[in-house]
Amino acid sequence: MSAFVRLQKILPQHGLSRAAGRLASTSRIWIRKPLIKAFARAYGVDMAQAERPDLEAYDSFNDFFSRSLVPGARPIDTAPDSVASPADGAVSQTGIIEDGKLIQAKGIRYPFRSLADVCASPAFEGGAFATIYLSPSDYHRVHLPLAGRLTRTVAIPGKLFSVNATTEAGVQGLFAVNERLVMEFETAAGTMLVVMVGAMIVASIETVWDGPASPYRSRQVTRYDLEVEKGAEIGRFLLGSSVVLAFEDGRVNLDSALEAGTVVRMGEAIGATA
Repeated sequence: MSAFVRLQKILPQHGLSRAAGRLASTSRIWIRKPLIKAFARAYGVDMAQAERPDLEAYDSFNDFFSRSLVPGARPIDTAPDSVASPADGAVSQTGIIEDGKLIQAKGIRYPFRSLADVCASPAFEGGAFATIYLSPSDYHRVHLPLAGRLTRTVAIPGKLFSVNATTEAGVQGLFAVNERLVMEFETAAGTMLVVMVGAMIVASIETVWDGPASPYRSRQVTRYDLEVEKGAEIGRFLLGSSVVLAFEDGRVNLDSALEAGTVVRMGEAIGATA
């Protein structure tokens, strides 16, 4: 186990993350201005496509971090059978749900039911999945890969380990251990799950509809009946994390070129319905 993982295990993850969240939400100019500039410089954040390209135009660090892009910056693939990437980021893992498990990292698998809770229907056995990691410099809004109807969400409290490659290799069941929001959609290609996974220093998981507020204090199942268009925004992270997609058996074929490390952009095709 790496020193980085051991350190995360002894740190007060929630206390540290919530303290950072309070700092990130303040509008005090002497805090937000240097914080935003230092972060943009450290991570090489490209503001060219931001709706507000001026770093001083943001009311808080959170406002900057969850920034919107200019219209058309992320066109949604228009092919009726295409599956659009839900976010900017890099593919962490992709594959098939086998024996009720997903791949977390090379040589490490974890239970699908532990990740998805009550949404882990047997129909997902043999289905495709993909995990996309959002780095600190990425666009941090999450969008819907296929048009569908939101039927329920499950808010699950948990740890806040970092979700980078080092931690993936060192924490068994990482995505099923961290705080997360499971979103279930009924689509023309069957049931689709979009799971937003929280991480160290993530101050919040937010959705565009009313629902449980992060951090989650208890497991909460919420029913919905909400139609959402393909490519529509469904939520956002305040600081980087990961999104896990899962599809029922035989309903979606992900692009064979997708592999660990593949960079993707929100809206581009990453697969097609079967």
